[in-house]
Amino acid sequence: MSLDKKLSPEQEPEPESKRQKRNEQEIIMQPPWSELFSPDSCGHWFILYGVCTVCKSRVDRGGLARASDYYFEGLQLSQEALALTKRLTTRFSCNMKKLHLVLDLDHTLIHSVKLGYLSEAEKYLIEEAGSTTREDLWNIKVRGDHMYVSTILDYLTKLRPFARDFLKEANEMFTMHVYTKGTRHYAKAILELIDPTKLYFGHRVITRDESPDSKTLDLVLADERGVLVVDDTRRVWPNHKRNLVEISRYKYFRFEGQESKPHSEEMTDESESNGGLADALRSLKEVHYRFLGSRKSWRLWTLGCCFKI
Repeated sequence: MSLDKKLSPEQEPEPESKRQKRNEQEIIMQPPWSELFSPDSCGHWFILYGVCTVCKSRVDRGGLARASDYYFEGLQLSQEALALTKRLTTRFSCNMKKLHLVLDLDHTLIHSVKLGYLSEAEKYLIEEAGSTTREDLWNIKVRGDHMYVSTILDYLTKLRPFARDFLKEANEMFTMHVYTKGTRHYAKAILELIDPTKLYFGHRVITRDESPDSKTLDLVLADERGVLVVDDTRRVWPNHKRNLVEISRYKYFRFEGQESKPHSEEMTDESESNGGLADALRSLKEVHYRFLGSRKSWRLWTLGCCFKI
């Protein structure tokens, strides 16, 4: 038998992203202690569509548990379950020598503008979007979030230089999440372009539908001390500035009040090698090594010590 013969479907190794998602789901769907509890003694930590996944009894979800539908449809977690899930998912990632990374979308990975806001000098981009000559520019349609009126919003979205390389390299060091102030419809449209196979983010997406005001790591299913954040806006993280790697704001299209010509009108762009994402990646690599790159750091981290960025 040839050594380079391809593995059969039964022998092919399970993709890392699929394996991680399966492990996270198993924590929720079948906790290891589930046989120890009856409906009378169970604390109903994990509730899925109104049914406790541990004791299998129907539970009144009002006020009993935290909604986590953004992560797993129909799921609610108690505070105890949330803390436990954070510890277990972080431990799983650490065993793979990974930390967790939360990424913003707008002005961090992309820049989007509504078509109606384009200047005359930018309208040439409408024809270029999605063409064979441009792999970093798209015309996307997003369902509006008006309560009573169904609307479709047209955007031009520009991918930040170095974004693809950034995601590929960061994926080797981190379990990645998206956290955006955009709507879920908007986030879904963007992720279908930059992560169509869910290789990088899976279903780990938090939007303004779940977090309309400030951003918080309370919603991220990972231990806070092992989470880094890359975002261009510091003020939206009032309680987690120590976790933030602040990135320069990516501005490709013209914005209101801008006096100088934007990249879109100059037909230029941010540097690949010295732009915001390249700088952020260098910082992330340094922090990852400080946490997990040496035996001493790894031992201190597993004992609960925190490192400042």
